[in-house]
Amino acid sequence: MANILVIDDERGIRNTLRDILEYEKHTVETAEDGLMALEILERKEFDLILCDVKMPKMDGLELIEKIFEKAGDVQIVMISGHGNIETAVEAIKKGAFDFIEKPLDLNRLLITVKNALDKTHLITNTKVLKKKVEKGYEIIGKSDAIMNVLSMADKVAATEARVLITGPNGSGKELIARRIHELSNRSKAPFIEVNCAAIPSELIESELFGHEKGAFTSAIKDRRGKFELADGGTLFLDEIGDMSLEAQAKVLRALQENKIVRVGGEKEIKVNVRVLAATNKDMKSEIAANRFRQDLYHRLSVIVIEVPSLNERKDDIPLLAEHFNQLICNEYGRCPKRITEQAISKLQQINWTGNIREFRNIMERLIIFSDNEIDENIVELYAKPIFKE
Repeated sequence: MANILVIDDERGIRNTLRDILEYEKHTVETAEDGLMALEILERKEFDLILCDVKMPKMDGLELIEKIFEKAGDVQIVMISGHGNIETAVEAIKKGAFDFIEKPLDLNRLLITVKNALDKTHLITNTKVLKKKVEKGYEIIGKSDAIMNVLSMADKVAATEARVLITGPNGSGKELIARRIHELSNRSKAPFIEVNCAAIPSELIESELFGHEKGAFTSAIKDRRGKFELADGGTLFLDEIGDMSLEAQAKVLRALQENKIVRVGGEKEIKVNVRVLAATNKDMKSEIAANRFRQDLYHRLSVIVIEVPSLNERKDDIPLLAEHFNQLICNEYGRCPKRITEQAISKLQQINWTGNIREFRNIMERLIIFSDNEIDENIVELYAKPIFKE
């Protein structure tokens, strides 16, 4: 079940708690004071700590700070026979999960232990999921073309400058935007993405700015838009070149004034948002054809980062192939396949019109139809539609 450390200077309390928790199938260790507890924490990790407040050598409130230096994610439940509101509040302020008074109520104890362990498991699962997500958004490559892009992204990340990311479909523009966000001072705030090409023009304003109840037929309640959801963080406007001129005018106003108005509303709402935008279109041509506002373009393009196509960085194909090999095989619960040098050479000869997105799909196909090895024959056979282009 769970590893639990009980810290109390009263032997009877330690033994009672051990018996109760071991009956619940938990593994329990005990310590008679704070110094002994810190020694135990040097060699073992715990899911939960039950800690007395009044102890010799080091009291519980001082011990909390020491514990969090060694194990920041562990849940601590304080227990005391001298409990008062001030002590409880101080314990919670220092990071304790809960505070229980002696004599201990069995039901209260077991419920608190369960809730604390649920939080521990939630934190652990969140970390695992975050690592999986981050791995999925990892930028792979060592070629000069991609390293120049990453260098620009890293330099601009620490600023508040707006960035326009250009490049062909499937080249990884969203990954660059996410990298900028994760390296920025806004990294702990939301990263909100809007695909302007996927939203009908009549709905884009509601999507971006939200709407008030009754603003249109299906507006049955107030709804916050992406600008509000991204407040304090980053708003990524993907395929900005497909946004309607009317929506462009409102986005321009929002960028100029840091205020928005919901569809059907009159109240101005202040927003603090860093806008990153991306497009696969030639924006100068779009401006010349009166399909995109020049003033908005200049607002968005303080920094322009051009992401290269896969054809411009074929030296990265060996790294990309191994990356997707590991990633996809892990998703399928399989061992990674061996990829021969001849197979890599074949992959480098392909005209990758769909860029990284297409490359990933082909790697998935090769993994599915190969046995333990991906060789040039497998590539020739299952990437055949691409070779015909």
